[in-house]
Amino acid sequence: MQVDPRGQRFAAALTSVVLVAVLVTGSWGLLAAQTMVFALGALLGLRFSPYGLVFKVLVRPRIGPPSELEPAPPPRFAQGVGLVFALVGTVGFALGTPWIGIGATALALAAAFLNAAFGFCLGCEMYLLIRRLLPKNRSDREVPA
Repeated sequence: MQVDPRGQRFAAALTSVVLVAVLVTGSWGLLAAQTMVFALGALLGLRFSPYGLVFKVLVRPRIGPPSELEPAPPPRFAQGVGLVFALVGTVGFALGTPWIGIGATALALAAAFLNAAFGFCLGCEMYLLIRRLLPKNRSDREVPA
């Protein structure tokens, strides 16, 4: 599956706004909602992400088709990374350890802001690095006798 990279930047911008609101208010409920957004994108696919749906219905028809598409697995992996940080932050806030919640939220915000402002998807780059480091097939892991 291929995705519109502009949709990923749009989602990152909305995510950044939500995460800033979490840091300002300390609302673990708002962070829990963002966690669900990440979970839908990571577990069900980007086409089921609420922010992706908003982009598809309201934004993309007004800006036209993209000049290029990108593969879906790297941004989907990035959603999974965001899910982990948002989940850690939500649990931190909920258990009364706000420093964990603030730290995890700040890290997620930094990654989302990089994508929204500069088009640099940190999670996507992690995905590509991991793919380069892992052997391509089983025979690559076998040691000659």
